Amino acid sequence: MQPHRRYNFRNHHYAGEEGKLIPLLQQAQTEDGYLRRERLLEIEASTGVPLTQIFGVATFYAQFRLKPVGKHIVRVCHGTACHVAGANDVSAAVEKHLQVQNGETTADREFTVETVSCLGCCSLAPAVMVDKATHGNLSPSGAVKMLKKYQKGGRS
Repeated sequence: MQPHRRYNFRNHHYAGEEGKLIPLLQQAQTEDGYLRRERLLEIEASTGVPLTQIFGVATFYAQFRLKPVGKHIVRVCHGTACHVAGANDVSAAVEKHLQVQNGETTADREFTVETVSCLGCCSLAPAVMVDKATHGNLSPSGAVKMLKKYQKGGRS
């Protein structure tokens, strides 16, 4: 019979097994692009951490994704400066051009669109970040033009 293991909810691990769950989830997401149910079941089997607790950790942290994402992540800033400078219109143009809503991925899995609270580049408002590249002072048409460059395989 296995001894009872105490779960530390604050740090998301069992006593004596510090720090295993989050790195396992990070590794799974790196390999698969998101956290697949099958992979979560493998983690449950290998660690003994109940699936409900694994899912709780995966949904608590914004770094984890439970759905596939596109090759390019398009983050439209909606911080105060960007909002005042027209972020809503930029978002609408991006969503219309890519034919997806906020939080969705295009059918070809090339783009995932996300609204974010702040990109930290207020002087460039309104701003959009595609992967690690920041594009600023965008009009709705400028945002579409920038996306078309990515669609052609280039980077703006």
